[in-house]
Amino acid sequence: MSTTGTSAGTFTFRPLDPLKDAELLHGWVTHPKAAFWMMQDARLEDVERAYMEIAADEHHHALLGLHDGEPAFLMEKYDPAHRELVGLYAPVPGDVGMHFLVAPTDTPVHGFTKAVITAVMAHLFEDPSASRVVVEPDVGNKAVHALNEAVGFVPEREIQKPEKRALLSFCTREQFTEAVAA
Repeated sequence: MSTTGTSAGTFTFRPLDPLKDAELLHGWVTHPKAAFWMMQDARLEDVERAYMEIAADEHHHALLGLHDGEPAFLMEKYDPAHRELVGLYAPVPGDVGMHFLVAPTDTPVHGFTKAVITAVMAHLFEDPSASRVVVEPDVGNKAVHALNEAVGFVPEREIQKPEKRALLSFCTREQFTEAVAA
C-alpha cells in the first residue's frame, strides 16, 4: 500500500478485492456521474466479473483509493502494449495506462478530484520504470480533459476504440512534476 499526503488529506492505495469491493464499486460505476465509465446498466455480478478478470490479468490492475482511510476512488493501471490501446499507437518502454473514477458524493469538495488525479499520478510515478502515463478518455469528457491538462497531460490525437472515440494523451514524469509545481 502506498500513501500520499496532501493538503486535501491522505491518499492510500490498496489492491481491489473483486468480491469484497464489488458492492461498493457497483454503486460508483452505475451512478449517473460515472456515465463515461460505461457500466451504467451493470448488475452486481457484472462488476464482480469485470474486476475478477482484471485481478487475473497480469497486464491490468485495479486499486481502491482511500482518502483518510475511507474508500473514495478507483484507479486502474494497465500495460498499453497489451491492453486497451493495442494497435492504436506505438507504445514505448515505460508507458503505463491509467483510468480513475472518483466516488459519487452529495457533498462535493472543491479541488478534491484534482487532488485524487494528482495522487494517482504520483503513485504511478513511484514506480521507477514508469516514464509516461497514457490515457484515452472519451472525447466528450471535457471535465477529465481539463483535469488531465492540470496534471501535465498533452493531447496527441483522437483515436477510435471499439467502445468510444477517445482523446489519446500523454504525460511524462517531467510534465507531471512541472504541472503540479506550478
